[in-house]
Amino acid sequence: MAHIEHTPTAHSHTKAILFDLDGTLLDTAPDLVTAVNALRGEYHLPPLSFETALSMVGKGAHNLIQRALTHEQALRFDADVAYAHFAAHYHRINGDATREYKGVSEVLHALHAQGYRLGIVTNKPTEFTLPLIQQFGWSNLFSSVVCGDTLSVRKPRPEPLFHALAEMNSTVKSALMVGDAMNDALAAEAAECACVILDYGYNEGQPVREALKQWPHVPVHSDFASALRPCLS
Repeated sequence: MAHIEHTPTAHSHTKAILFDLDGTLLDTAPDLVTAVNALRGEYHLPPLSFETALSMVGKGAHNLIQRALTHEQALRFDADVAYAHFAAHYHRINGDATREYKGVSEVLHALHAQGYRLGIVTNKPTEFTLPLIQQFGWSNLFSSVVCGDTLSVRKPRPEPLFHALAEMNSTVKSALMVGDAMNDALAAEAAECACVILDYGYNEGQPVREALKQWPHVPVHSDFASALRPCLS
């Protein structure tokens, strides 16, 4: 992975910034957990605790559904039918209890005003991602939005990052990936892209600082604005 020093000069070459969505820009957990438990109800399963359901978030909707329906036992189910049930529940509430993390809109608008090219690279399906971007008034800020169903592969593979950067007419050498989970760090490493991680997100229920102890070259922040401060003049 590209070496990143925690200094303002480390981002002097940055022209493009890629952001994860869930757990990075938006706290979508309340709506996701509600939809997961509604799905479990369809299969006569009891609701999961908030923490247990949240630990399943991070590798896309299909993985979330698989984990949610097989938590206690190897339940057999049709993946397409289960997704349709989940999608119906999530569509009804998507955005209702979702909130942006502190300082996110202010920083995004400031970065855009300074000429940075901004993109989103998320494992969330397009049908749930675009309404959230619109709801929070960010549609005009992002030059690329790559979702979990945009390509045949998702993070931690590097291809979604490459795809976004191509749409942004940017290169990996001038890019920075901002996320909250090992998926983001692994994708950035595979792409040889600089990376900053935020510790307030999900990371499949595991403390991301602990997970990154062997990666001292990856800065970890607890505040969105402080993570992006080196990019702001």
